[in-house]
Amino acid sequence: MAKARRSLSRTILPTLLTYLGLAVGLVFAGFPILWMFFTSLKSNTEIFALPPRLLPDHFTNVAYLSIFNDQAKVRFFLNSYLVAGVVTVLTVLIAILTAYAFSRYSFRLKKTLNVFIISTQTVPPITLLIPYFGMVVAFGIFNTYFALILTYMVFTLPYAILLMTGYLNTLPKELDEAVLVDGGSSWTALWRVIIPLSVPGIVATAVYTFLLAWNEFLFALTLTKSMDMRTVPIGIELLMGQHAFEWNEMMAMSVLGSLPLLVLYLIAQRYFLAGMAAGSVKS
Repeated sequence: MAKARRSLSRTILPTLLTYLGLAVGLVFAGFPILWMFFTSLKSNTEIFALPPRLLPDHFTNVAYLSIFNDQAKVRFFLNSYLVAGVVTVLTVLIAILTAYAFSRYSFRLKKTLNVFIISTQTVPPITLLIPYFGMVVAFGIFNTYFALILTYMVFTLPYAILLMTGYLNTLPKELDEAVLVDGGSSWTALWRVIIPLSVPGIVATAVYTFLLAWNEFLFALTLTKSMDMRTVPIGIELLMGQHAFEWNEMMAMSVLGSLPLLVLYLIAQRYFLAGMAAGSVKS
């Protein structure tokens, strides 16, 4: 009986501690999100009420209506969707091709290129702000989508290549060899076999890339100047006036800016499972 109790305590105690830690982490991570959401449903006057309260006394959607009725603020979201979407597609496409070359072929300067790609991740982006600004102005692409897309890809590509290369390395090279034996080419092996089996890695890379491009603030602020080129992070910053802050609109825009990432994660989670199942069947 005593042994059974000791065994039960050894099993239950770690489980309870695990759930307790998860609960604390959930509160710590989720409470700011709840505060942001409920603040977006308050008036600016109620936001400064003392003592502060999580739930508003009077729910109002005035902040959301102000955003949707303002064409300039709607344009912020369209710009972010366009830039982040194009950056994600181009980054994933180039990363797949580059990673396939690194994973399947041996060529001169392969190690050197790998070291160079890894080393780019050690450079703080802020140190490159002034050089990039000078290059963008010199090339005549300042305040354009092309400047933002090109700059963002410089920072998203290295990590995407490393992530995709690591994933492709887990797939056996016998898959490619089987296609070649059947008379196919390397392109056939890549598009017909490797890419379908790499769905989890591709989705993870796409989500990470979209997240970086959507949330980027510093380069979007420096490389654009007109209101019709600003993105969501800049739009939130513009709500901070010299004498007053539109806190409810800031929170509402933050909520709306978080929704695409949440939806993308939910879709990605589904494709993670589907991709893993498809890969286990085809292999």
